[in-house]
Amino acid sequence: MSAASSTAAPTPLDEDALIEFSRGSRNRPLAHRVSKAVLAVGFVVVALALLALPTHRETSTTALLVCVVCYALASRVRFEFGGVFAVPTEPVFVAMWFLVPPRMLPLVVCASMVLAEIPDMVRGRTPREHAVLYVISSWFSVGPALVIFAWGTHGPRWTAAPVYVGALAAQFGFDYVSQFLMARQVIRISPLAQLRSVLPALAVDALLAPLGLLVAFAAYSRPLALLLVLPVLLLFATFAKERQRRIDNALELSTAYRGTAMLLGDVIEADDEYTGSHSRDVVDLVVGVADRLRLEPRDRQRAEFAALLHDVGKVKIPTEIINKAGPLDDAEWELMKTHTVLGEQMLDRIGGLLGEVGTIVRSCHERWDGKGYPDGLAGDEIPLVARIVCACDAWSAMTTDRSYRKARSDEEAAAELRASAGSHFDPRVVVELLSVLDG
Repeated sequence: MSAASSTAAPTPLDEDALIEFSRGSRNRPLAHRVSKAVLAVGFVVVALALLALPTHRETSTTALLVCVVCYALASRVRFEFGGVFAVPTEPVFVAMWFLVPPRMLPLVVCASMVLAEIPDMVRGRTPREHAVLYVISSWFSVGPALVIFAWGTHGPRWTAAPVYVGALAAQFGFDYVSQFLMARQVIRISPLAQLRSVLPALAVDALLAPLGLLVAFAAYSRPLALLLVLPVLLLFATFAKERQRRIDNALELSTAYRGTAMLLGDVIEADDEYTGSHSRDVVDLVVGVADRLRLEPRDRQRAEFAALLHDVGKVKIPTEIINKAGPLDDAEWELMKTHTVLGEQMLDRIGGLLGEVGTIVRSCHERWDGKGYPDGLAGDEIPLVARIVCACDAWSAMTTDRSYRKARSDEEAAAELRASAGSHFDPRVVVELLSVLDG
């Protein structure tokens, strides 16, 4: 099953940011408590109402205890996927369709999920109030309970495969809707974006469901056979820890890249106050345009770094040229234009993500009509991120005082952007930039 973050998440949905946020939110107080309480109380009411259904299947205390223990242990294994996590409970849960009366299934699942969190609550790793999140997350069990109850008292059988598919679909439907309602309280997310975010968790459930059916055949008359899934859960736990280590390393590397970018930004600012503050102004505009153009998280990150570092090559240009109180002559201008190539070379030496950003930095002074530098690229030949930086860079430059001219008004700068759309700038980028500025 999937579980979402409990408080407002960063936008857009960058996977690294969501993982960091999701981890941090586990220790934060709950936000939107009233709405969460409504969802939790709604589940309890429905689960208690199901107890009124006829008892058309008996179960043993042993079966209940084995199901609770196995499900709780499975709930402790978590694979991180952005702002959600997947847990390998499906083999146990599918077996529970046949070992637990359908009318009791939601309450047993809820009790198991809360039980799994008690160790962390006792140790103070998870606030006790977060138990309400696991009550809400138990909504997924209502769908299969209703389908299995309607099906009848039969044990597991292959001829009933359509029924099992229907139960699984009902599980996914209830899970998706409950998670969307919980997420929508704290983050502006569309139904489609929510579906994309939970697909990894749903895929894990779908792939493990057949294993649960096989376990059900063995455990239907011998509930203790359910314990045979524990070695599999141990294997999953090992994989989950390995994935967590890889994620930790990736986050550390991402933090190192960001720190390097900020350090280079500080170097730029120390060398030339205008260039440094100008670069930081461009960052906000570039990120705003990137969001409006719905760039993928990786491209958005490149855009942020490129905006911060698009002038990094100027640290190798003589200071007397950078700070000249007037227009540059031809020779000085030719030297100045080399800063994009110098910036690419500097970032390429760092490598990794910043090496990729260096390619964008090289193209930040190309023009839509092909009359820019250093390579004379035109139109879509220019990386989209570089086109965004170019327009935002121009706006910031036009609206900032320089040593040889006063800043233009916002109206004059906007008129210049419109006039140069299709020649200097990508017309689509200009439209979105002006929308960001109108704010």
